[in-house]
Amino acid sequence: MITLFFDNKEIRFLDTTLRDGEQTPGVSLTPEQKLEIATALSDIGVNVIEAGSAIASEGEREAIKLISEAGLSAECCTYSRARTGDVDLAVESGADSVHLVVPVSDLHIEKKMGKTRDEVFAMAMETTEYAKERGLIVELSGEDASRADQEFLRGLFKAGTEHGADRLCFCDTVGLMTPERVRDYIPELCFAPLSIHCHNDLGFALSNTVEALKAGASCAHVTVNGLGERAGNTSFEELVMSLEKLYDFHTGIQTEKLYRLSTLVSRLTRVPLATNKPIVGAMAFTHESGIHAHGLMKDSGTYEPMRPETVGRTRRIVLGKHSGSASVKAALTELGYKPNEKQLAEIVKRIKELGDSGIKVSDADVMAIADAVMLLECRPVLSMKQFTVVSGNTVIPTASVTMSVHGEEVTGAATGTGPVDAALKVLQQSVSVGGEITLEDYHVDAITGGTDAVVDVTVKLSRNGRVITSRGARTDIIEASVEAVLSGMNRLLRRENEDRSTDTD
Repeated sequence: MITLFFDNKEIRFLDTTLRDGEQTPGVSLTPEQKLEIATALSDIGVNVIEAGSAIASEGEREAIKLISEAGLSAECCTYSRARTGDVDLAVESGADSVHLVVPVSDLHIEKKMGKTRDEVFAMAMETTEYAKERGLIVELSGEDASRADQEFLRGLFKAGTEHGADRLCFCDTVGLMTPERVRDYIPELCFAPLSIHCHNDLGFALSNTVEALKAGASCAHVTVNGLGERAGNTSFEELVMSLEKLYDFHTGIQTEKLYRLSTLVSRLTRVPLATNKPIVGAMAFTHESGIHAHGLMKDSGTYEPMRPETVGRTRRIVLGKHSGSASVKAALTELGYKPNEKQLAEIVKRIKELGDSGIKVSDADVMAIADAVMLLECRPVLSMKQFTVVSGNTVIPTASVTMSVHGEEVTGAATGTGPVDAALKVLQQSVSVGGEITLEDYHVDAITGGTDAVVDVTVKLSRNGRVITSRGARTDIIEASVEAVLSGMNRLLRRENEDRSTDTD
């Protein structure tokens, strides 16, 4: 059986989102944000958190100190070069361990460091001994190990353990390993606890990490959402679920918290998740095809490798030109509609026509179509009297609105980081009398090119556990945003007990 690779074995996770992940271009986290992510990582079951590089800045040292003093169950680690000064800063920051990184390929030793193998070897031994003397756990890491002379690497690692290194790490620094080479290299290095650190430049990070764990490595270096330099590192959530589902290995990670962790990191780093990203992407558990949706309704295993709840998600059926009557009926039932067969056929026809025109079909679109076909009266809870937005390079973006909410006139104003943000905030504030509504997601597409392009805005709104998508399309992004949010709010605030069925055939 395939599980024999992992029988009686403990696999540990060192998460480097806060160090290697933060080296993603454009990402910069405050100490408080790092603590928030570290807390979530510890809560989900990560063993070691590489909290940053104590050598980098005062802010990094503050973050490491905050994390080390937070009482987390995970070990707090910091990156260190083979220099005693780096070790001193690690100790001052309160770290439990150092990820002591030493270049081991001739390319890095000679071109980057301007040194010889013997000089790097001596630096590694000296710093390892010094870190141990200062009470730190040492993970001795071979940078660019995949391009190193493997005999030199083995010798350095062997001597490192003799000088006190607690753990070793093989770094595929630019993602050039293959599973075949992993099988050749890793077993020879497992004379001490060995970690595998893979980059994803050629898309092999996950497969190489799994292969290394099968070959004897006992710890995987990962980042949430696969963040990291260039093409990123091994994705934490993908590795965990691969081990759980494909190898029947219990990782000890609380998988139902994966999506929440992923969205937290995406929000704080401002790196959006790829739509089709495994496990956590928007489309991972979303279905449109009539055949797929029909199968899912009978048994979710037909077109899903795992239940979405396993990773803290929910399944979503979206409607479009591929949708069949079964998926449309299921969506209408969820939205509270009870069409007869004739009405259902007409609703399906209109949804397909909308999809054929290239338009993304939102929940609000489906409800509008159903209302029209079923001759249901939709009395708007909200109606816009006026809205004004002021923005510029010398003023704080401000929006004001006057609305009718349940027939009562409401006026409000709000500021934001930009004109759209201000407009959406004042809308949320103005309707709070009708029920708290949260903007969960906001997405913009330009339908055509040019400065006069039509902008398609899609929003996801929630209230009391109900979620709805809505869209607006205008040449003005603010008007499109207001249209989308107002339409969605109206649908969410409709009376929950209203009858959305008809007796006519």
